[in-house]
Formats: sequence, C-alpha cells, structure tokens
Amino acid sequence: MDRVRAALEAIGQLPDGEIAIAEAALQLARVDAPRADAEAAREHLSELARGAVALAGTVGREDVLGQAIGIARLLGETHGYAGDTQSYDDMANANLIRVTERRRGLPVALGVLWLHCIRAAGWDGHGVDFPGHFLLAVAHDGAQMVVDVFNGGAPVDARALRRLIKNVEGPEAELRPGALRPMSQRAVLLRLQNNIKLRRLQAGDMEGAVACTEDMLRIAPDEASQWREAAVMHQRLGRLADALRCGEAFLRLVPEGEAADGMRAALAALRSRLN
Repeated sequence: MDRVRAALEAIGQLPDGEIAIAEAALQLARVDAPRADAEAAREHLSELARGAVALAGTVGREDVLGQAIGIARLLGETHGYAGDTQSYDDMANANLIRVTERRRGLPVALGVLWLHCIRAAGWDGHGVDFPGHFLLAVAHDGAQMVVDVFNGGAPVDARALRRLIKNVEGPEAELRPGALRPMSQRAVLLRLQNNIKLRRLQAGDMEGAVACTEDMLRIAPDEASQWREAAVMHQRLGRLADALRCGEAFLRLVPEGEAADGMRAALAALRSRLN
C-alpha cells in the first residue's frame, strides 16, 4: 500500500494536463479495494483505449456529436456499461476497479472512462461540474456536446439542464452563469472520491473518511478545503498532532480571511491541549 500511496503523491506533483485520469482513479481504487484485480482493470482500460483509437479513424475531430455517439456505443453497447440505478449508493460504484468488473457505476466514475476514451482518441473533453449531477462535454474549437454519461451518453440540451437543476435545487431554480463550467482532471478525481468519503461519514466511519481525505490530498495537495476537513476529522478522532498538521497546511494555502482566523483560533486551542 505504501507504493500505491507513493504513486498518488507522484500524481499530486503533476500538472493537471499530464494526469492520466483513469490510471489515477485506478490507484485510488487500489487503496479502497487492495484485494481487487487491478491488473485486469488496467488491461480492460487498454482495451477501451484501443477501441477509442479505432473510433478516431472514423470520426472527424470537429464532429463532436459523432464522437459522443461513438464513445457511448463503445462503452454501452460493446462493453455493457450503464449507470447503476439499482444500488446507486453502493461504494463499489465509485471504485474504478469494481466499476470495470460490474460494468456499473456512478456518473463521475463512468465519466472517468469517457475521459479516458476521449484522450486515447486524441479528442477534447472535460467534466462538467453541474449541481448535483456530473455531466461531461465533448468539445472542439469552441463547440461542445454536453452528455449525461449516467444515461448512456444522452445529449443534454438547455431544457434538460433546466429540469436537472430544478430537481436538485427546487422548482424556482434556473440555469445561471457558470453552471457548465469545465472541471480539471483533479476536480473530477476529487468528486469521485468525495462519494466514498460521504458514504463513509454517513455510515459513521470517521476513520475511513479521514483516510479517504488524506488520499485525496495526495493527488491534490493544494486543495485547501480538504485540509480543513481533514483537520476537523482528525480533531474529532482525538488525533491532535494530525489535526495541527492539516490545519497548518490549510493556513499555508489560505493565510488571510475569516476562515484563516477561525483556523488559527482552533489551532491555538489544540496547542494548549497538547502542552
């Protein structure tokens, strides 16, 4: 496991554009399922990449609709992937190894496979940080096709987006600027792992949740909000030295403002308990 976490830390030092998102998700999955067959999953990812390369020979770079249709067929028809509507909250749906075994997953886990195929084909695409539901955009030269990877890669138009946001935020909600903002590779991976963290917290597994957060920080060491969450969880577990470590990391990233002032007060109280 030390080697896996070292691999995560190496990913954390890469520029975002150099991250191989499926391989990174595979390393995260190995932490959560150490007995799972990671090599079989890696071989399957290679198979998907070969299929995407073959697609690239038949679909033009400017044809974003054709690209979306091609990847939807590759993943859905050829390999049997679909959103897990029967056991949505199963943590296996956020573990890429288990997703490749079951051919079922959460929207963001399926999105990792889509982004893996898009990259292998030499096309452009990104995750879409839509409220409450991960979406994906296949893009080229300013044009993009937004798709719902959980629903077989169905195109999502403005009407469908309005319906989605109303389902999440209530009937008065409307689309607003930034609702389709692109996500970085790291942001997609963090959203994937956040599903695991939240489910562990819901199950009362604080130990598992803080371990997940620490792994998230290995791939995203500049993510201030995660350092703050880790500090709080370590404190609740009585790990005061770890809480101090994480709080100090937060302050290095956010040295000023209300959040920083609150963290300094919390750390002062922790130090007084340690002395």
